[in-house]
Amino acid sequence: MEKTQTGGMRAAFITVTTLFFAWGFITSMIDPLVAAVKGIFDLTDLQAQLSASAFFIAYGIVSFPAAALLSRFRSSKTIIGALLLMVAGCLTMLVAANLSVYTLVLAGLFILASGITILQVAANPLAAALGDPRYSHLRLTLSQAFNSLGTFLGPLLGAHLFLAGIEVKEGSAVTEAARSNALAGIDSAYFWISGLIAALALFFFFSRRLVDNAAPAVSDAVARRGVGAMLAEAFSSKWALLGGAAIFLYVGAEVAIGTQMALFLNSDGIWGQSDGPFGFPILSGLMGSDGVPGVSLQEAGKAVALYWGGAMVGRLIGSALLARVRAARLLAIFTAIAAAMCLYVAFLGGVEAGYVALSIGLFNSIMFPVIFTLTLERSTASEEATSGFLCTAIVGGAAIPPLVGAVSGSVGYTLALVVPAACYILLCLFALAADRVKVAASADAPARATH
Repeated sequence: MEKTQTGGMRAAFITVTTLFFAWGFITSMIDPLVAAVKGIFDLTDLQAQLSASAFFIAYGIVSFPAAALLSRFRSSKTIIGALLLMVAGCLTMLVAANLSVYTLVLAGLFILASGITILQVAANPLAAALGDPRYSHLRLTLSQAFNSLGTFLGPLLGAHLFLAGIEVKEGSAVTEAARSNALAGIDSAYFWISGLIAALALFFFFSRRLVDNAAPAVSDAVARRGVGAMLAEAFSSKWALLGGAAIFLYVGAEVAIGTQMALFLNSDGIWGQSDGPFGFPILSGLMGSDGVPGVSLQEAGKAVALYWGGAMVGRLIGSALLARVRAARLLAIFTAIAAAMCLYVAFLGGVEAGYVALSIGLFNSIMFPVIFTLTLERSTASEEATSGFLCTAIVGGAAIPPLVGAVSGSVGYTLALVVPAACYILLCLFALAADRVKVAASADAPARATH
């Protein structure tokens, strides 16, 4: 009987880890999608970046209600509901692709992200709980690794399906055939994603007793005090507000760079007229040269995978460094380097700037978990209120990308990186301020959320 239960736990953990992979994969597909809709619907950079806004605004709206939902229902019901909401988002994307309506694309992305937000609230503690308590940190780290793998693979498949024949440079036109192929690619991608998500929902339905028995007890603080009271508590803490602002800036900068990256690399001032990147085996293998001189939008879209892959590698390196360097100081170093890289790209440009821009992901790697834990250690609000507020602040991914899009539409893709540079400079100031504050909590306390 015990062996059967252990096998069931293992199967449940594998499925939960699949959820981590799925939301990482779906989130990073926004990057090639932004470039695709710009060409398909003939949009400005600002209008195309509304795709990122529609997705990430869900975090600002849904995070606290998701915590309240989890406090009222068992983990399995919350996860199944989140998965069904994600299926509804995918189906809306199918309708949008078939009707060729950009407004429906935005609606589909918002619904999809709402499901992902609820999923993250429920799945993080569940991944740690499904098995021997001694290995809870190992399980959550392993699940996060698969989330990073999803963010690496998403741009590759998205660029392959969405960007064939799509060109957005001034003077170029998207042919009807390329437009139809891109819409068909969007239809195909979200059709198969909806099928995978539906299968996961079915598994959780049949495994709901096992999952609920293994799930950690959820505090009823949100249910008892209400969302408004939790927000008021978070606003009463200076460090909760500072941490929320930091998360807002970090996510906004990371998402803005990722969603602009394909357009940036494809521009003539970077790789658009150069074959230099094909001289590097890793880049050449990822992009798959089409034989035409220069880097096409589709090839550039595939290269974006390295931006997210850098974050995956950086988490491994950062974990080792955090054992030797104080978290706040390491955050200050990483944010300063990221700011310097953005400024290099903005003011020097050239083929080398493409390599520098892709490398920013390496330094983004530790920012979210370190900001999260630094804030939890210093906040005078409860952990529930602080964590909920920090998750809500991920809405920065909805606010800053349109700003970067507006700037790029006016002064070009390279100079637009001044905006994320400013975000990283402010994050560096946050890290320096946090380093001066003494706290009683352990500096290596684990983060309660992932991004």
